Amino acid sequence: MIAEAGLAALWLAAALAALQLALACGLGREQGKAIATVRAVAVAQGVVTLLAFAALIDLFLRSDMSVQLVAENSHSQKPWLYKFAGAWGNHEGSMLLWVTVLALAGAVVALFERRLDRKTLGASLGAQAALALGFFAFLLFASNPFRRLDPTPLDGRGLNPLLQDPGLAFHPPTLYLGYVGLSVAFSLAVGGLIRGNVGPAIARAMRPWVLAAWILLTLGITAGSYWAYYELGWGGWWFWDPVENASLMPWLAATALLHSVNVLAARGGLRAWTMMLALVAFSMSMIGTFLVRSGILTSVHAFAVDPLRGTFILALLTLYIGAALTLFALRIAHVKEGAPFEIVSREGGLVANNLLLSVILGIVFVGTLYPLIAEALSGDKLSVGPPYFNSVASPLALVLAALMLIAPQLKWRRDAKPVLPRLVPALLVAIAVLAASFLLVPQIGLLPRLGLAIGGALIPGSLMPLVGRSLRRTPLAIWGMVLAHLGVAVAILGMASDSAFTEERLAVAGPGDRIAVGPWLVEFRSIAPLAGPNWTAMEAELRASRGSGVTVLVPQSRFFAVPPTTTNEAAIDTSWNGQLYAVLGEQTDDEHWQLRLWWKPFVTLIWLGGFLIALGGTLALLGRLFKRRRRDEGFYRAESYA
Repeated sequence: MIAEAGLAALWLAAALAALQLALACGLGREQGKAIATVRAVAVAQGVVTLLAFAALIDLFLRSDMSVQLVAENSHSQKPWLYKFAGAWGNHEGSMLLWVTVLALAGAVVALFERRLDRKTLGASLGAQAALALGFFAFLLFASNPFRRLDPTPLDGRGLNPLLQDPGLAFHPPTLYLGYVGLSVAFSLAVGGLIRGNVGPAIARAMRPWVLAAWILLTLGITAGSYWAYYELGWGGWWFWDPVENASLMPWLAATALLHSVNVLAARGGLRAWTMMLALVAFSMSMIGTFLVRSGILTSVHAFAVDPLRGTFILALLTLYIGAALTLFALRIAHVKEGAPFEIVSREGGLVANNLLLSVILGIVFVGTLYPLIAEALSGDKLSVGPPYFNSVASPLALVLAALMLIAPQLKWRRDAKPVLPRLVPALLVAIAVLAASFLLVPQIGLLPRLGLAIGGALIPGSLMPLVGRSLRRTPLAIWGMVLAHLGVAVAILGMASDSAFTEERLAVAGPGDRIAVGPWLVEFRSIAPLAGPNWTAMEAELRASRGSGVTVLVPQSRFFAVPPTTTNEAAIDTSWNGQLYAVLGEQTDDEHWQLRLWWKPFVTLIWLGGFLIALGGTLALLGRLFKRRRRDEGFYRAESYA
């Protein structure tokens, strides 16, 4: 009965979404009197959707093979963590997770948003309900997660072995929270455009959602990058795969929106641009959902192969994005622009930041979708990969990073003082790094060399906003900005180091053979069979020495019986200045195996930088929330005295 209860909850949630939309549409005639009812329905919708998702998780934990989704994506002998995370490691479950986060986001807005006028809030909750209603319809009519099987199989097919990793429990939910968190910014922008209320108030309501979504997307992308790095055994951290790009595009749009919404909230400027970015950011999330869930891509992430599902998602995409852009075109002429500012100002720097981010987003968007469109029109398969993205997007990303040195040093509205003296520490570091790179490693390419210089310069540049301030009295939002920019510097240094200094060795080795890679001498000691909870493996023992230091690596070649799959489990040794990365390949004869080794200096700075960026965003979010709480407490005290 759990499956039937989950399906009933899904139908009830869809009905509540329809009711919420109908009530919100009626607010214009009732002058906002029904907003309390809209709030209550939004909360109820969130709770009921969460119950449906909890029912699906329970079915997976019970290994209820009478449910088709469980039988196709689980197995009774799987470890419990993969049963739990397997609930969203498939098409239907991931879409139910999507709509659950969407409904819960609407419920949180309904419960806690008190700064917007009732009409604007009602219109925003109506927009959120319209989004949820479409995805409820998709689940109920095209991707029912609670469909029964008759007869019930003895056991399930199992989860894709590449997904049987703790990363599955963290990476997809974090990304989905980020994707769907942008839905609130989308709905608030729609509500503001409908009611003609586009100003600092709506930006302040939007800002914590944008910031939280951006933090979660940063964490999700960073974690996903490291997961692919160690799980796939290919030695890389980003391949410009369409599925990777599907997560990068919303992050780029959210980064631009975050800077723009700060200008609107603090200075009342960039109103039209902020509304457009709010629509584009969530549109990129929906486009990413279409790419990953429609079946047009072949990927470990892409579960759907039914054309009906792809057509349904494409119809939702066209409806929502088309309606939002039409609304923007019809209403934006009525939006009053904010106070003017000079080009040389903090606002001007943020506009330049947004333009560069938008250009990079456009490059990634075209490079991702063009092969799909070309194949649909001509039937010819095209490939747009790392050479295109690295040569086109990477230089712009370095220009964007260089701009980060300048914009935080500028004043609001107009900056009449020369900027160059404020950049002297950063410029000195850049010159020193460039000179050292030419002297010590003249053979590296131009982009890695510039990356080292700009990343080095960003370290003192990111700390400049703290100069002249009392550190104890500096707002958390400023600390967050400093830490996030410092994280960008650290990540750029890691990327440039990996590109410039990585060494790779491919060898056929057996017991007693030695291979040199970078500063390491790696000895192949032995190889033996090994049994795991639901797999068997051949495990090699490697003894790696560097100077007086010795470490043991144990890469594996694993075989999963359900479903039959062979995977490579990389062995990684991390030290302060890089990682030694080993992958065991196929057996060539009785005693020899393929072996791939990488020495990757300072590659860990990439993920450390991503963590610092997210930590900086978290500090900024906490600072905003604390400030809002103090303001609200002051308001309520004033109201009680009145």
